[in-house]
Order: sequence, then C-alpha cells, then structure tokens
Amino acid sequence: MSKLNIFQEKAETFDKVGIHRAEVNKAIGSLNDLRLKYPFDENLREIEWLDQDRLYKVSPDETGEFFQLLEGYLKPLGFLTLNNSNVYRNARLQIKDFKNLLRIAVDDRKSLSEKIDAPWERIGGLGQDKLLAKQIIFCYNYGQGTVLPVFNNQHLRHFVNRVSDSYFGQTKYFSLGQEYEHYTKKLIATKNNLAVTKVWDTTYFARFLYQTYPPPDSEQATIDASGNRKVGRVISDEQLELQGFMKLLGDLQAQKKISGEQFRENRELWMRQPTERVGLMQRLKRLLNS
Repeated sequence: MSKLNIFQEKAETFDKVGIHRAEVNKAIGSLNDLRLKYPFDENLREIEWLDQDRLYKVSPDETGEFFQLLEGYLKPLGFLTLNNSNVYRNARLQIKDFKNLLRIAVDDRKSLSEKIDAPWERIGGLGQDKLLAKQIIFCYNYGQGTVLPVFNNQHLRHFVNRVSDSYFGQTKYFSLGQEYEHYTKKLIATKNNLAVTKVWDTTYFARFLYQTYPPPDSEQATIDASGNRKVGRVISDEQLELQGFMKLLGDLQAQKKISGEQFRENRELWMRQPTERVGLMQRLKRLLNS
C-alpha cells in the first residue's frame, strides 16, 4: 500500500471522539484574540503604535500581552515555547528592529522563505532556529492557508517523507527559509489533494501529523485513556547542534580567542548559512585547540 493510501486511511479514522478538535479550537480562539488585539496584517499603523509596554509586560503596571497571547495559541497544542523571557526582553529593548521584522512578516509581497530569512538574529535569541520568527510569521499568515504550525525544518521533512510517495529533490543548498517553504508547500499540496484533509484548517492538520507520524526527536501533546492531556517538550537535532555551537563560541570567548563582535558574527553566520555549518564548526574547533 502506498504512503498516500495509508495517509488517507489514517486521516479518515483520526479523532473520532473529537478530543484533538477541542484542543485545536481552543488554540485558534487564542490566535484570534492575538490577531484582534494586534491586527498588524490588517493595519500597518498598528505596528507603528506598538510600544515596549504593549509588547511585553515586565511590571504589574504594564499591559503588554503580545507574547502572552502568542503562547496562548501554542501551549494548548503542546508546541514548544521558549520558556525564557530573555528573548522577549530583547525584543522589547530593540523595539525598532522588532517592528521592522514585523513589517516583513506581514508583507504579502514577501515569500515565506524571505520572511524567515529576514535578519531576525539581530535580536538576541530570535535567530536561534528562527523558532519564534516562524511562530510569528504563521500567526499573521494563518488565514491564507499556506503556512503550517510546524516550526522545525526537520519535522517538515519527516512528515513529507511519511505521507508522500514522490521524490522532492535535495535541499542541501537551500537557506533555512527556502527549505522551510519547500517542505511546507509539499505538505499543503498533500493536504489539499485529499477530500478528507482538504477541509481541515492547517492547525488541525498539523495536530494530525504530530499525533500520527511523531518525529523521532519529539514528544508532542498526547491524550491518555482518561482524556487527560500530556505535553512533552520538543528538542530537535538542530537545536542540539545549536547548543553545541554556542558552547563552542562561549569557550572561545572565555579563552579570549574571539572577541564579542566575532562571537556575534559567527552566530549570525550559523543562522544565515546552514550549508556552511560543518565547515564553520571545524574551523572554530581548530582555533580552540590551537
């Protein structure tokens, strides 16, 4: 039996009780709250009016809810959130840079790859795997039906390999954004080619993929026999590689073999040129051992 036939059978029998649909509806409700309160895609002036206190709340007297509402969409689905306020504080401190990135994220003239490959790394923490960038981009392009709440490139590739019998070529020389767009388009096309999944919104489709074809490096939200929901933390190979790379940079800086500026330059090179990562690691390891 072909992968596509198996995919169709699994889709036809998925979520008969409706537990997953309830979780998805809860998440979409939070997404709608975010888009209603911060309608950046409908009115660019809303980006101009965004200030630090609306973006992220650091004291009881402030009303910043942007990141809180963003996590309100992600958490019911069991998707990884940053669990670290530092990146939110960095966006608050660099509000001008963040606004410029928001304009790119909602620009219909930009492709999905262009939006992801934008210089999110200018804000500390935002460039790491472009995770938060992908989440923001999804939230403000959700209505078009051309994006998925799958924020890990390796997970996208895994899903494509599980549901499609077609060969989609090499992405070795693609940027992070180009690879992300490439596999997203393949999954959306597969979804829309079957009557049973064509009517699903992309959040429900992503929920189906994670529940039916869990990537080997993930523990997504699961429902036990009593209906209780358990959520695990996703740790991708790419994130583990990044952790090792950042430790290497830290060791080099501690030994005064690179400056703070060289630390930032190498970090940006890692984010912007995925195909150069192996050579970059080798060069830096030689420098550390010299």
